[in-house]
Amino acid sequence: MQKTFLKTAKISLILVYLVIIAGAVVRMTGSGMGCPDWPKCFGQYIPPTDIAELQWQPFSFFKKGEVIIVDKTLQIASKDFTSKAQFSSNNWDAYTKHNYATFNATHTWIEYINRLFGALAGLATLILAFLSFKYWKTRKIVTLLSWAIVFAMGFQAWLGATVVYSVLNPVKITVHMVMALAIVAMLLYLIYTVKRTSSLIAKDKKTKQLIIVALVLTLIQIVLGTQVRQMVDDQVDIVGETAKNLWLDNVTITFYVHRSFSIIVTLLNIFIFFRISKLKLNLTKIKWVLLLLVLEIATGVAMNYVDFPFGSQTLHLVLASILFGVQFYMVLELVNTSKRDKTL
Repeated sequence: MQKTFLKTAKISLILVYLVIIAGAVVRMTGSGMGCPDWPKCFGQYIPPTDIAELQWQPFSFFKKGEVIIVDKTLQIASKDFTSKAQFSSNNWDAYTKHNYATFNATHTWIEYINRLFGALAGLATLILAFLSFKYWKTRKIVTLLSWAIVFAMGFQAWLGATVVYSVLNPVKITVHMVMALAIVAMLLYLIYTVKRTSSLIAKDKKTKQLIIVALVLTLIQIVLGTQVRQMVDDQVDIVGETAKNLWLDNVTITFYVHRSFSIIVTLLNIFIFFRISKLKLNLTKIKWVLLLLVLEIATGVAMNYVDFPFGSQTLHLVLASILFGVQFYMVLELVNTSKRDKTL
């Protein structure tokens, strides 16, 4: 039972990270509005591949809910009907969530794949929740947390819809990202709780506090990073996608805060590394933290000085989310050590 549950939990965690990766690719390619409606894509479960599929045609059958583009507006079929020789607005309702009505096949399918990963992650967490009923009599926290993750995934899906309806509002994008990290944390806590591994980590209150501070600083950095990313996206809209050398022109104070803050984060984690080594706390994951920080700095430098190499933005965000996960797991290890010592 435990092996099946843990395997499902780890699959769920991997799928959530794949959603984060897919979301980063969506932002990198500017595909956030590739599907202008939700949860379907242009009113279809399998999105179109050609603009012709979104154009009105005479003497053609349209299903209720099908979406077409007419005069740069989205129109939704109000019922099943066969069109006449001339377009009739009586058979269509205007889409009122927003006024974005552009089709780009590449953007549409990138966003659609992002949603597919989200659906798979949701399904995996739902299966996990049903499996958790086996723990109800012995460890209710496992069942309760498993179902909390399901509801969190539902809330995350709703947030995704509001992002689309708002035409990629920056604040909502940031909240969407933070919620994804919250789900990662919940899954990691669930995995750690069920594993019940005996830890060889020595107790050290100050190290625990430092790692918690480092985790909070990483989360702040991620939030700042999403704001910087929005600034870059706005600049891309002005100068164009090919003028990468101009993407960091006219940067805001947030950019400098984000860049300078990374120095504090790095120095703090280096200090934690030496403290762990000196006290022999057996927190080996600190090495992964430093490696991730080095890669994070490298991608940041590449974006700043090498004009955003392909994939650097996506990698930068994904590395940050993995860093958050590793640091959170370290906190779990230290908290568990403190609790165990109190019971001895």
